[in-house]
Amino acid sequence: MSAPTDTPSVTTVYKVSGMSCGHCEGSVSAEISEIPGVTSVKAVASTGEVTVVSTAPLDEEAVRAAVDEAGFDLAGRA
Repeated sequence: MSAPTDTPSVTTVYKVSGMSCGHCEGSVSAEISEIPGVTSVKAVASTGEVTVVSTAPLDEEAVRAAVDEAGFDLAGRA
């Protein structure tokens, strides 16, 4: 019998301004994915929403820095 592999997860939705295409989504997703603890990122340019799943709550300044590195602005949580 194997041990459970369930890891706690936190889902947070952020609003990012300036995304307009798939390349934008990819850039934002790639930068946020580099934050320790992030397990999944889905950016949607049409809504400006970025859904992030992580093993623990993220420091919003770390997310802001990642979004800034991608060339966009974090408007806050959705």
